[in-house]
Amino acid sequence: MSNAENEQVQQAAAWIQKLRNEVGRVIVGQQHLVDRLLVGLLANGHVLLEGVPGLAKTLSVRTLAAAIQATFHRIQFTPDLLPADIIGTLIYNPQDGRYQATRGPVFANFVLADEINRAPAKVQSALLEAMQERQVTLGGETMKLPSPFLVLATENPIDQEGTYPLPEAQVDRFMFKVLLDYPDFPEERVILDRMAFTSPETDIQPVTNVEEILRARKLVDQVHVDAKIRDYIVHLVFATRKPADYKLDVKKFIQFGASPRATIYLTVASKAWAMLQGRNYVTPDDVKSIAPDVLRHRIILTYEAEAQAVTTEEIIKRILNTVPVP
Repeated sequence: MSNAENEQVQQAAAWIQKLRNEVGRVIVGQQHLVDRLLVGLLANGHVLLEGVPGLAKTLSVRTLAAAIQATFHRIQFTPDLLPADIIGTLIYNPQDGRYQATRGPVFANFVLADEINRAPAKVQSALLEAMQERQVTLGGETMKLPSPFLVLATENPIDQEGTYPLPEAQVDRFMFKVLLDYPDFPEERVILDRMAFTSPETDIQPVTNVEEILRARKLVDQVHVDAKIRDYIVHLVFATRKPADYKLDVKKFIQFGASPRATIYLTVASKAWAMLQGRNYVTPDDVKSIAPDVLRHRIILTYEAEAQAVTTEEIIKRILNTVPVP
């Protein structure tokens, strides 16, 4: 990469830092969530979040959308939701005797699909099709979704009442699955000081725009990934499918390994993460940092793993510790 391109990457990293700081004025803690949202935005990938209610998921996305001057819609998934409630519907106009397409809330730069696993499969499919194709068909007319288009879907832990598990093929559409935890004591103390008012201050100043994001995406494509690191990424994914080849004794715990989509997302997300650090090249540490969020929803465990309380996290940790780093 030339010096000029290197300079462009560093300039992009500078405004991204401003964006982080602006979001940080409202969101306390949850740095991992904000970072993964930024990587998803730059790498054109959607994010699935799992965590209990009240961990600032909605606030994070709304804040990020405001700081980018982008459109934001929130869809609350419920058991009686219909596909038309998401993508839109055709309405008859008696004046000219025609049907007109009314766009649904999926037409926005940022879409928050809240509690996606509370709706039945046909509704989940309507959103996931839009995510994959970046377009919606209504009454025979195909309409492009705005760009950038980022879906942040939240789900409650599966053992909660009234939830429908997301099918594996649909979960695979998400670049990341991020697990959210409670804030620690100092963070929660700051949350109290900042938010314990009847009308807490959440005014956000726009620090960038949609065009800047689209320009930054082109820079992500130019971030250099060495051939050895490309091999390393493929080895990590193959270790989920053929663990014995890597001297890993976990075959009995893995029903299905990660798909080729994992290889693609791991590469693109590592490039975006490197750019967030102000670098124009990917290091093995970038890949290791991103890997758990890319792989955790793509490794399907066997009954034996569940019986022995072996988690996906443990398997990913063993893979990262075993596969040789270039």
